[in-house]
Amino acid sequence: MLKVRKSSDRGVASFGWLRSQHTFSFGHYYDPAHMNVGPLRVINEDRVAPGRGFDPHSHKNMEIISYVLDGALEHKDSMGNGSVLRYGDVQRMSAGTGVTHSEYNHSATEPVHFLQIWVIPAETDGAPGYEEKHFDTDSKRGTLRLIASNDGRDGSVSLRQDAAIYATILDGDERVDHALLPGRQAYVQVARGSLTVNGCALEAGDAVQISEEAVVALSDAKDAEVLLFDLPV
Repeated sequence: MLKVRKSSDRGVASFGWLRSQHTFSFGHYYDPAHMNVGPLRVINEDRVAPGRGFDPHSHKNMEIISYVLDGALEHKDSMGNGSVLRYGDVQRMSAGTGVTHSEYNHSATEPVHFLQIWVIPAETDGAPGYEEKHFDTDSKRGTLRLIASNDGRDGSVSLRQDAAIYATILDGDERVDHALLPGRQAYVQVARGSLTVNGCALEAGDAVQISEEAVVALSDAKDAEVLLFDLPV
């Protein structure tokens, strides 16, 4: 079963310095039909103007993943972490019992474009934690590169949830398949380009929820970069 979420149907927040498109209910955007898929709670596609950003704010009991598409994202938090994330970098912050952080566009001249992803943890009130890793283009080309998992396997960042996130870059005749085990579902988010997922044509910003299927098939791509979430039902 496929349930398509078109880019144009997402919620939009625009504040001049920020344009954010919300796949699921977030902030002032509320849609009871799009609250989450399993533990996947948030996918926000954010574009932040040069030199602007999110002032220090707090989170609790959430796994927060940042996936940078273009530009430079500066991060600071109450755990003492500070870094600048660029294309290929993946950051995981476990809010646990509570953490305060800020996110700014590190550049004074160029915008930053990134996906902010929230995953509900399997257990609450854990100790806050932080991790970041780099996944170069070649590691994602024509294959599903694991970037986040519950056990940090294959060099991925670790999540406090029985979920896995894969990234892939596809073009032309390249195709990848992902098997779905019983009791699992998938969510595919197109970050850029276009492709078909199980025969369904998707463009940049589109997504599809896949359930009661044995395989997720990604094919017929044109300069596509895609995230695939393997999730409990």
